[in-house]
Amino acid sequence: MVLFVCVCCCQKVEEQWIRRMSEQQSAPEQLAAGKSQGGAGATYKVVLFEFENFQGCKAEFSAECKDVTEKGLQKVSSVIVESGPWVGYDRHGFTGEQFILEKGEYPRWDTWTNSQNSYSLLSLRPLKVDGAEHKLHLYENPSFTGRKMEIVDDDVPSLWGHGFQDRVASIKALNGTWVGYMYPGYRGRQFVFERGDFKHWNDWEAPAPQIQSVRRVRDMQWHKRGCFIVPDPAPAPGPDPDPAPAPPAPPATAGAS
Repeated sequence: MVLFVCVCCCQKVEEQWIRRMSEQQSAPEQLAAGKSQGGAGATYKVVLFEFENFQGCKAEFSAECKDVTEKGLQKVSSVIVESGPWVGYDRHGFTGEQFILEKGEYPRWDTWTNSQNSYSLLSLRPLKVDGAEHKLHLYENPSFTGRKMEIVDDDVPSLWGHGFQDRVASIKALNGTWVGYMYPGYRGRQFVFERGDFKHWNDWEAPAPQIQSVRRVRDMQWHKRGCFIVPDPAPAPGPDPDPAPAPPAPPATAGAS
């Protein structure tokens, strides 16, 4: 369920949509997914490889690393996340462009990013997810002012599609861990939002107050990677049925003699 709230000046308009979830989980799956995402007793493991397709020198990590080159890697071209999730950075010391790395295999750089602004992965750390529930507040202006949009336990491939603009200047992550994207369909530069307040887009190291899609960070073992799925077009209408046959003409009457 997603609840969107827009506040403009003193007028507040609330709308609620109930949407069918595309993914279903059983109770055991939910418990397992929660553990792998940072619950009590969670473990983290990621393997970085020097070359594509998991070739060359490799290094394993179970905790944060400010500089992967100190582990003997000159570059990172493929990744295997055995348990996570993680966030990688294109600069040392957890700075620069961010990349979400959920459980799964990433055989080349364009499988963990499509912004094409950076080809480096030089530091990374585990992401702590505080629970199964997710709630996010987006605001049009800094310091949590202007129009507001609330997202609860759902992924949103397009803010425009739900009546909200692409300008997002402050954010409150109330529950769960989220990732925002500059463009619709989970494309472009990524921004991680762990639980907390972000009063200005500088707080998430964005070049501008622009976010057009957001999704929850969850384990790929139990959930599909966020993607914008185009619905199948409606089938074309069939041909009109044949018209009913015309009634037979009455028999001709004999003329008078």
